[in-house]
Amino acid sequence: MTDLLLDPAIRTWVFIPIVVVTFFVGIVRHYVHLLLVSKKKNELEKVQDTHYLAKARLLRQNGHILSSNDFAMRKQFFVDEKDGYLHSRIQGPSTGPNPLDPAMMTEMLKGNMLNMVPMLVIGGWINWTFSGFVTTRVPFPLTLRFKPMLQRGVNLTSLNAAWVSSASWYFLNVFGLRSIYALVLGGENSAATTMDEQMMGVNPAVQQDPKQVFKAEWEALQISFHKFKL
Repeated sequence: MTDLLLDPAIRTWVFIPIVVVTFFVGIVRHYVHLLLVSKKKNELEKVQDTHYLAKARLLRQNGHILSSNDFAMRKQFFVDEKDGYLHSRIQGPSTGPNPLDPAMMTEMLKGNMLNMVPMLVIGGWINWTFSGFVTTRVPFPLTLRFKPMLQRGVNLTSLNAAWVSSASWYFLNVFGLRSIYALVLGGENSAATTMDEQMMGVNPAVQQDPKQVFKAEWEALQISFHKFKL
């Protein structure tokens, strides 16, 4: 395998600019996302449901530290067929997302555009400006199967697989800067959201029906029996 000695100017004019451009594009995308996408407010009922589901799971997992009467009272509160909380939520109206809701489809389109457009534009600019550059080398040996992933735009069969091209360095930054975004913008930020995560997060087809969640928890609590372990 051919080894290389990189010009130090590559670090100044290729390596660092790609990192800086990728980082600031993510920052701009985050604030544009805040301006264009309407933030959904958590409804009190949904928050309450989440807390009660967590309490039901904790009752199943840690019920052995309660007395039999305390466990039975709490279990009755959740699974009673007349006024039990879980049973009433199963029988109540569905609060799941409507796949045909125009507002939800618009939000999904906005989010996908905010992810796709910057990635395509910056990726195309880097391919055009820094085409053929080798930017860095990973500090451990790699097999030849990593060459297509790490050496996009550099078609040299004799080049060591540990070298990283400019195009591949950009994509590594897209996924590798998530921790920096979380540190600068906080844990819930739009800069670290990739296209696949955006589809998983807003696509109504993949969101679970709340009734199915309540039913599963109700059935699990029904077959849970108390066994005092203290």
